[in-house]
Amino acid sequence: MTTGKRDVVHDITAECERFAAEAGGDGLLHVFVPHATAGVALIELGAGSDDDLLAALRELLPADDRWRHAHGSRGHGRSHVMPALIPPYATIPVLGGRLALGTWQSVALVDLNVDNPERQVRLSFLAG
Repeated sequence: MTTGKRDVVHDITAECERFAAEAGGDGLLHVFVPHATAGVALIELGAGSDDDLLAALRELLPADDRWRHAHGSRGHGRSHVMPALIPPYATIPVLGGRLALGTWQSVALVDLNVDNPERQVRLSFLAG
């Protein structure tokens, strides 16, 4: 998946729903991004919360020269700190092949690393 050259909250709910439906039955869907600079969030999307999340991350983790991990673009070190706040994984209950998310919850890839726009998302299913 390509996330682009800017901070992004990318909705991956549909991909997760398809995977869970193919697995069928009850269990747990595990979503994992094998990157040191990306995370997975369960958050409401499309009503401004995604922009609010990015704004909060920009405030908490500014793209400036304070970071010791300093290769790449200015502020790149913040991308390596972000997974401590938004982990690179989430586990979601699946009931009857459907994600058991709350009414407004979506599954999102959060990526602040503008130096590496190519991302992988690994999905696995543990039958219950």
